[in-house]
Amino acid sequence: MTGTGTAGRRYRGRDAAQRRQERRTRLVQAGLDLFGTVGYASVSVKQVCSHAELTERYFYESFRDREDLLVGVYNDVVATIRTETDRAVAAAAPDVEAQLRAGLEVFIRTLTSDARMARLVLIEVVGASPRLEVRRREVLHEFAALVAAVVGPVPAPEASSSRLSMTAMSLVGGVNELLVDWTLGYQNATVEELIDLSYTLFLVAYRAISDQA
Repeated sequence: MTGTGTAGRRYRGRDAAQRRQERRTRLVQAGLDLFGTVGYASVSVKQVCSHAELTERYFYESFRDREDLLVGVYNDVVATIRTETDRAVAAAAPDVEAQLRAGLEVFIRTLTSDARMARLVLIEVVGASPRLEVRRREVLHEFAALVAAVVGPVPAPEASSSRLSMTAMSLVGGVNELLVDWTLGYQNATVEELIDLSYTLFLVAYRAISDQA
C-alpha cells in the first residue's frame, strides 16, 4: 500500500520533512538574532518562537529546550566558519604561509562582519552549560588541528609532534581571546590590524617550528 499519511503530504510544493527543516531554520535564525544581541540568559523559548513567528509546539519539534537551541545555533555558525576557512586554505595551497594568511583572514572577517555571530561564538556560549563547554573545547581543538595540519606533518619525534599540537592550540586560543577582547570593546583595532597581528604570530611560530624540524 502506498503511504498517503500526513508525513507524505505536500503543502505548497513542500513535503513534511522540508517544512520541518524550514521551521528549524527559522528557529536557528531567531536564536542567532536574539542570543547574539539580547544575550542567551535573557531570552526565553517564548521570545524565540515569537521572533520566528512559530508556536512553541514547533520549537519542541526540533529542540528539547533553550540550551539545545543554543547548541544548534552554535554548531551551525561554527560549521559555516569552518567551511569558509577550509575553502580559503585549500585555495591558497600548497604555500603554507599563504594558507595561514588566507585561513586567518576568512576566519576573522567572518566573525567580525556579523556582531551576532561574534557575540554568540566568543561570549554567549562560554560557561552557558557543561554541555556547551565540552562542545566549545572541541571546536577549539578542531581549529587547532586544522592549523597543525597546515603546518605539518612535522617529520620529527613524538615530542615535536606534541609541541606542534600545543603550539597550534596556544595560537588558536590567543586569537580567540584577542577577538573576545575586541568584541567587548577592550581593543580599538581595525579588522586588518587584527588579521595582521594574528598572522604575524602564526608566521613566527611556523618558522620556529620549521627551524626545529
